Amino acid sequence: MLCDNSPLEIWMPIMSETVSKPVATSEANKEQIKARIRATMPAFDPNMSNAQFASMWPIDVKQDPYSVPLESINVGHPDLFEADAFWPYFERLRNEAPVHYCAKSQFGPYWSLTKFADIMYVDTHHQTFSSDSKVGGINLGGGADPDPKFDLPMFIQEDPPKHDDQRKVVTPMFAPRQLMELEPIIRQRACKILDNLPRNEDFNWVKHVSVELTGQMLATLFDIPQEDRHKLIYWSDSVSNLGNPEYFATVEEGFKVLWECYGYFDEVWKERVKSPHKLDLISMLAHGESTKNMPPNEYLGNILLLIVGGNDTTRNSISGGVLALNRFQDEYTKLRANPGLITNMIPEIIRFQSPVAHMARTALEDTEIGGKQIKQGEKVVMWYIAGNRDPEAIENPNQFLIDRANARHHLAFGFGIHRCLGNRLGEMQLRVIWEEIQKRFPKIEVVGDPVYLKSSFIHGIRELPVRIRA
Repeated sequence: MLCDNSPLEIWMPIMSETVSKPVATSEANKEQIKARIRATMPAFDPNMSNAQFASMWPIDVKQDPYSVPLESINVGHPDLFEADAFWPYFERLRNEAPVHYCAKSQFGPYWSLTKFADIMYVDTHHQTFSSDSKVGGINLGGGADPDPKFDLPMFIQEDPPKHDDQRKVVTPMFAPRQLMELEPIIRQRACKILDNLPRNEDFNWVKHVSVELTGQMLATLFDIPQEDRHKLIYWSDSVSNLGNPEYFATVEEGFKVLWECYGYFDEVWKERVKSPHKLDLISMLAHGESTKNMPPNEYLGNILLLIVGGNDTTRNSISGGVLALNRFQDEYTKLRANPGLITNMIPEIIRFQSPVAHMARTALEDTEIGGKQIKQGEKVVMWYIAGNRDPEAIENPNQFLIDRANARHHLAFGFGIHRCLGNRLGEMQLRVIWEEIQKRFPKIEVVGDPVYLKSSFIHGIRELPVRIRA
């Protein structure tokens, strides 16, 4: 995933197996779509620094969203997410323009969907709305025919049949029986992490808990040494910050780090391809019919897909749960009185945090959404984070309620052929960590403001200062 103030951003939740039909679009139509995208996308200069690019798109994150002309709203600006200032923008769009067109942005023009029903419609009509990176991909900023120097193909950015064929290769890792075998491992690690936390001093919950638990799980899924898990987190964070001038001067500099990831996993591949097929993600890719002959950039793309998909979503939900319980103290009291609510609380945490803020699609034909005419080749952004606060679909959506009825009624995992395959594993990690927290600590107290990721793609928490009182 490239940082979303770069036109190269990608992201990687792991997808579920769903029967789907191939996308029937002629090559002539695809060329028309590509031509439209090229004509409307801002030119990307690989020699431009990240600081220069950011300076071209200034925004006052403290301005009143209702004072901005509706047609000028660019709700995808990453600075709004870093400042946690985007919520009233989505509220306004849901009320005044639930299908909203932004004509000018650092990502090019795009439509924003902020209502639950509209988002679900697009997510379940893959024949009309494409994920293919060659016609725009899955995020704000994706263009046509990516620059080969920065092109990392991956199955999340493919349409059927290739999407389905490659996704099926890793599906067995997330089968119910395999998840049952992983639970005691997760619990053992959660216990060790929690038992080693400091008492009566401030520390960063993200670093000490959220990252540790997910990093250890990633190392297990890849079957690599646990001491290398920090490399996975480093590469994941690099993907999230490729366009962030605080991390990299240029996107190209960030890509040099990502190719270090390839060097590491190339050695793992060479070892696995010589060994019998076994149940780890690299072995699956090395022996899978649709993945065993991938070129280096596609192998790296799918590795990063699995790393970020297994890290960003779960880790931000672990952190988001602590933050939500502190902001809704009555719910924390309710949880302490009845730990049996944890199972229901987990999907509520995921809805409330919405770690994947958006997914995008490109219209393959002229169509209509919410009374608006969408033209072939136009980008449509499904704001999961806004749909999960839609009062027409979810009662009292801005309230965090751990005993919410039908708590699984949310958009955070997507729908249709791209529904997240790793959802049950993520929920299990959240459930286990909260079961073990409740056995140990009466409260995890947030003692400072969270620091958010500069991204409108991943709704991420970089730092969450907390204290556990002895």
